[in-house]
Amino acid sequence: MEYLKAFLVGGAICLIGQLLIDKTKLTPARILVSYVVIGVLLGAVGLYEPFAEFAGAGATVPLTGFGNTLVKGVREAVDKQGFLGVFTGGLKATAGGIAAAIVAGLLAAILFRPKDKS
Repeated sequence: MEYLKAFLVGGAICLIGQLLIDKTKLTPARILVSYVVIGVLLGAVGLYEPFAEFAGAGATVPLTGFGNTLVKGVREAVDKQGFLGVFTGGLKATAGGIAAAIVAGLLAAILFRPKDKS
């Protein structure tokens, strides 16, 4: 049942993103940033944790989960370090994901030899 919930919730998040790409003039970059901001806002008001507990990886893997992780990292760092944690907590909490994205991008560039569109 966990897999089904994760699949349905993650699929719904992706479906919404695809509909926004197809039916609006929003660019994919703006939609991605919007997803992160939505995750931050829902995490800040405490609504994302119950959602993530219900949906599992369907809620934690998409970009909304990244935004929620930023909020959790900032909260923990502020509790430990005070105001300075606002600037360091989000990066510490998401460093693994950021590093993985950079390495994956580098490997894709090496393996597939990207070219200009022209």
